[in-house]
Amino acid sequence: MILRTALLAASAFSAAFIVAPGAAHAAPVAATAPASPLSAQDKALLDLFRESDEASLRRNPLGALFRGDMRYADRLGDYVSDSYMAGEKAAVEGDLAALAKIDRSKLNPTDQIAYDVFKWQSELNLKGFAPDLMAVTVVQPVDHFQGFHTFYPSFASGEGAAPFKTVADYENNLKRHRDYVVMVDRWIERFRQGMASGVVEPKLIVNNMIEQIDTQMAQGVEGSVFYGPVKSFPAEIPAADQQRLRTETAAIIRDGIFPAYKRFRDFLKNDYLPVARDSVGLVGLKGGDRLYAHLIEVHTTLPLKAEDVHQLGLQEVARITAEMEKIKTQVGFKGSLAEFFVYLRENPKFQPQSADWLRDEYFRIGKRVDQRIPEQFSLLPKSPLEIKAVEPYREKSEAGGSYQSGTPDGSRPGVFYFNTYDLKSRTTPGMETLYLHEAVPGHHFQISLAQENEALPAFMRFGGNTAFVEGWALYAETLWKDLGMETDPYQRFGGLSDEMLRAMRLVVDTGIHAKGWSRDQAIDYMLSHSNIGRTDATAEVERYIAMPGQALAYKIGALAILRLKDKARKDLGDRFDPRAFHAQVLDTGALPMTVLEAKIDDWIQRTRAGR
Repeated sequence: MILRTALLAASAFSAAFIVAPGAAHAAPVAATAPASPLSAQDKALLDLFRESDEASLRRNPLGALFRGDMRYADRLGDYVSDSYMAGEKAAVEGDLAALAKIDRSKLNPTDQIAYDVFKWQSELNLKGFAPDLMAVTVVQPVDHFQGFHTFYPSFASGEGAAPFKTVADYENNLKRHRDYVVMVDRWIERFRQGMASGVVEPKLIVNNMIEQIDTQMAQGVEGSVFYGPVKSFPAEIPAADQQRLRTETAAIIRDGIFPAYKRFRDFLKNDYLPVARDSVGLVGLKGGDRLYAHLIEVHTTLPLKAEDVHQLGLQEVARITAEMEKIKTQVGFKGSLAEFFVYLRENPKFQPQSADWLRDEYFRIGKRVDQRIPEQFSLLPKSPLEIKAVEPYREKSEAGGSYQSGTPDGSRPGVFYFNTYDLKSRTTPGMETLYLHEAVPGHHFQISLAQENEALPAFMRFGGNTAFVEGWALYAETLWKDLGMETDPYQRFGGLSDEMLRAMRLVVDTGIHAKGWSRDQAIDYMLSHSNIGRTDATAEVERYIAMPGQALAYKIGALAILRLKDKARKDLGDRFDPRAFHAQVLDTGALPMTVLEAKIDDWIQRTRAGR
């Protein structure tokens, strides 16, 4: 249940977001417009944003392509070399120096928010280039969950974000493939540096990567995901070009990508795996404690301590457990809560009937949600939403549901992915909650509205932070009653189960990376405190191992939004309108929690004053 991102930089300090048919959506409402013409300071700020963004697109061409900007579509990018890292650091330092010359007090209110977000993100990014953090991050360039080898095949498959409408699109794809071969070999160089410095991945991650590469190579050339785009062509592409492109695509797969994969796979198995570590948490890695503290701030936008997060998680688990006990009693189950978990996991009536049934049920859920959306939202995206099953080649290691953003102009829809791997391990309670989180009004609303809002600078339209993005999606789950969901007690229990998952993440992520919990210890904790299946629990834990701190953002962000909503409701009384509150939260992109709080406080004051 994650936001699916294209990882622009496979290092832990980079947090750039790239970010089922739904209802017809109204045009988005723009962010608050300036009350007066732009001042010289406003113009200087917007010039800085434009220049910084344009430079970033040149360094990170996939960021442009995901927006539908094809100027750099003939290149994949670097993301691994020392020169790339140096360029990114220099860019951040230059941005902060330029920002310091702008007088924030002379900016209009919207640009003051943009100033604060840009400053916060830039300063945090700069922290990530500290030598002690770089020593840990750059030598672990990919893992089984957020590596380019998991993202790029889908991207280039003909069904991903890369377009295949013209001959130039296909030729650009071949050029990106050549860059990809170079990138794979650079991963080996980085991993060797880690071997020399004593900073290595866990054996668990290495074995998973070996399996992923083996799976892709076992497809063969014409069965490869990379061959997908040339299995069919748009009618406008001449037959001669079609034949040439098939031949050239097969050649780069056979003579470029697969040999690079074999080099990488053999290196992992023969050289790297023997020295990989048995521990799975950052606490067992040299410099891991400092990195984890940094990642907590990256993902939550707050300088929280691991122990405090762990205790908050334990409190939330206890609270949700009490709610679960009430549902168990309501449905008349006589056994213990642990036995009720087993009952929900193993009773066939709670298992999807088929992959097609699962798809059709999500369509039905979507239609029901759409009917109630106007009661809670006045700000709606125009981008359509598509419902699709996760592709077989990556379904084993994917979560039960995920979201991939569309393009700002709606030409490529947002996608809600549901997972059909090991279908008997999936349970139907919680399907409604999953849709609220990943689709409407969760990720699809938040990400689409930000992208579509041309009043925002690009870094706010297309950037973000995990606490807001995932915190909003978890907050969207709390709207179940307002949107007519979870009227069945089992679906409500599923909602509590999903909330429990986010609470357990606070406990388990900190347990793994700050307290030295083992993989099995973490899985057992999740199984004993929820009805999550072992397959999903295993995938979740292995994700936390690969992405330290990311799982903390959901609950921390949602609790922050809920606290602000409660504050607004209390302060405004009868003047409180959830549609207006939601518009305020969503109309300026993904904000750090401190910036969001300041914005909502200002809105409360203006509303009380009748402005």
